Amino acid sequence: MSPAPALAPRPSAQQLREARHQLLDTGAVTAGLIDPALQASWQRSRAFGLAPRGRMPGMPHASAAQLARALEHRHALVSQARPVMEFLSEQIRGTDSIVFLADSQGMLLCALGDDGFAERAARVALRPGAIWHEQWRGTNAIGTALVEEAAVVVHGAEHYLERNSFLTCAASPIVDPAGQTIGVLDISGGRRSHHCHTLGLVRSGARMIEHQLFEARYGGGLQLRLHTRPEGIGSVTEGLLAVSEDGWLVGANAAALAMLGLPRGMIGAVTAERVLGIDLAGLLAASGRTPRLLRSLPREDGGALWVRLDTGRGSALAVSVRPVAAPAPAADALAALDRGDGTMQAVVARARRVVDKPIALLLQGESGVGKEVFARACHASGPRQARPFVAVNCAALPETLIEAELFGYRPGAYTGAGREGSPGRIREADGGTLFLDEIGDMPLALQARLLRVLQERQVVPLGGGQPVAVDFQLVCATHRRLRDEVAAGRFREDLYYRINGLTLQLPPLRERTDLPALVDALLQEVAPGQDMQLAPEVAAAFGRYRWPGNLRQLANVLRTACALAEDGDPAIGWAQLPDDIAEELNRPAAGRELHDADTDLRQQAARAVQQAVQAAHGNLSEAARRLGISRNTLYRKLRELKGLA
Repeated sequence: MSPAPALAPRPSAQQLREARHQLLDTGAVTAGLIDPALQASWQRSRAFGLAPRGRMPGMPHASAAQLARALEHRHALVSQARPVMEFLSEQIRGTDSIVFLADSQGMLLCALGDDGFAERAARVALRPGAIWHEQWRGTNAIGTALVEEAAVVVHGAEHYLERNSFLTCAASPIVDPAGQTIGVLDISGGRRSHHCHTLGLVRSGARMIEHQLFEARYGGGLQLRLHTRPEGIGSVTEGLLAVSEDGWLVGANAAALAMLGLPRGMIGAVTAERVLGIDLAGLLAASGRTPRLLRSLPREDGGALWVRLDTGRGSALAVSVRPVAAPAPAADALAALDRGDGTMQAVVARARRVVDKPIALLLQGESGVGKEVFARACHASGPRQARPFVAVNCAALPETLIEAELFGYRPGAYTGAGREGSPGRIREADGGTLFLDEIGDMPLALQARLLRVLQERQVVPLGGGQPVAVDFQLVCATHRRLRDEVAAGRFREDLYYRINGLTLQLPPLRERTDLPALVDALLQEVAPGQDMQLAPEVAAAFGRYRWPGNLRQLANVLRTACALAEDGDPAIGWAQLPDDIAEELNRPAAGRELHDADTDLRQQAARAVQQAVQAAHGNLSEAARRLGISRNTLYRKLRELKGLA
């Protein structure tokens, strides 16, 4: 999507005063008084319960340790953005302004610029660690750019919170090669420092960062470089496409998507040949004979699109492009999961019928079969694809924290609560998709609260406050049979029927018939551009193995094998496999079956212990009584489980 300036043209001070007065009095603004995008942002801010005047309590701010973890987690973004921020900082020196980098949640990660203005900005928490999402700070360039997914300017009194009206800010989203918004680049300064060119400057900076992110991820593989002028190839304005060895489009920058008129959701779901109308294998062969060959392709508007195929750091002969033999190219992320297995084809077809309808999905299947991957594909293939996908693992959170994590909390709501409070994961999913993984492990008390949220579509944070309306698509997943959990009294029947709009059973890997295609796809994911494949004897052993850990186990094995492979290795053989999996694959079938049976029994015993402790609400004496074992035996089993985790 090509960024378009939002919140423009600038309304006058009188128009802003009148619009604010109307909004606070009636909740609506006369059409045409201010820009529709600004009006929509103000109304979102009002819906979040923000008061334009005075100080707002509970605005989140990361601690030093939390900010350090965030910087470490987003190292790739920060490392590529830092040189661009230094460049922009030089351009705005002396203008009483600062360059900020924020993540996809609106948290400010780092800043460069005028120290004098930094002191004024700190008074409204415009500093690293603060979160400037609209739900906490109202209309502002960073938060609004995230919502609008476009570059915006918010000037002076256009800020929803009056305490921020001394600012003028321009921000542009940063989109990674997979089409996901991963951050925002912003230039903020005093209101009097406003300049109409700042928006263009920050847009250009974001494009430079995206260009660097693309090169860092796909610099070693097949790339198509596009431009409407041959001289533009190799410049920061070029379009970039990353292509897998079998011709699929696996990455793109915003410029390429704009040139081709493609939405972000098509990344990973269409072939380069289909998009460009070219013979990729022929172009690769020609590029091998004539490096840096330019080719002109006709455009629908009568102009030309210049294309150059680069083979990365390796030679053109080291990369093979296999013709795509699928009956039809994948049209979206769901179709990309169809690798030829009949069961998965049926599951994908059923999911497609409901992704655009308010029907809750319940995904069932063994651990590791890809339930979250499937949920993300449903989100990416539906009408909410541009909105948040929020995943919560109900089994990974302690029972004492899951309620605050889901529903949020007000400052001081409980001992240990953060001073700034938290909106909770349900509110973060507003407008998008809420994915509750392992919902069968949710405590009964929380099941009642979740049911109330699903019925009323409102959430109340811990510590009280006004209910906040929420709108999300619900997808739940579990490895348990919820019918059995309902019968045993461990899962509410009314909640089961609320989340069970459509149940889809994902098949285990041992029952799928598309293992070779899955291996190829995972190899492209874990080692893009390396053209890795399995040796024939290893591929045959993979086909005989039961894969108790399913797709998660397969992906981990392939990732490790690719890391162990050395340059020049023709294929992944026994030497590149981890020792434990090599031993398993070489074990006679009867031995593997006994081992699998033993593993299944131990897993069943572990589940029985966990369920008994949960049902007894942590009372270990009662749990031991229910299991028919001594308390000392229960303690030993709990220690064993901790050691296995």
